[in-house]
Amino acid sequence: MSTTAGEKPALRKPVFTKVDQLKPVTSGHTLTVKVVSATPVPGRARPGVAAPSRPPRIAECLVGDETGAIVFTARNEQVDLLKPGATVILRNAKIDMFKGSMRLAVDKWGRIEAAEPASFTVKEDNNLSLVEYELVNVAE
Repeated sequence: MSTTAGEKPALRKPVFTKVDQLKPVTSGHTLTVKVVSATPVPGRARPGVAAPSRPPRIAECLVGDETGAIVFTARNEQVDLLKPGATVILRNAKIDMFKGSMRLAVDKWGRIEAAEPASFTVKEDNNLSLVEYELVNVAE
């Protein structure tokens, strides 16, 4: 596949993932989710580390769709987009592991877009962040 100098390569259509299909330590997910709740995480000073001029704002948001829910870690300006009741499209989201459980996050390579209010109700009784995973080394 070759493109001439002025041509942009064709963009692939995103494949939307459902929350119940998310697996540990995976990335590149595009999903539409509704925000159920958002809890600010207080910034704590670490000993021996100079405090930044503006500490990062972090919130843990419970987000989900009709298949399940997961905790999303929102950072800085993402906190403003993830208000309870909002529907957002997460592009290039990844799964981080935190204390053995899955957390959804969008880093500098992804983005969060406001979307039309979704018609689905979040299936809160299938919270993937409550499932604990254990790292198992497999001998080859």
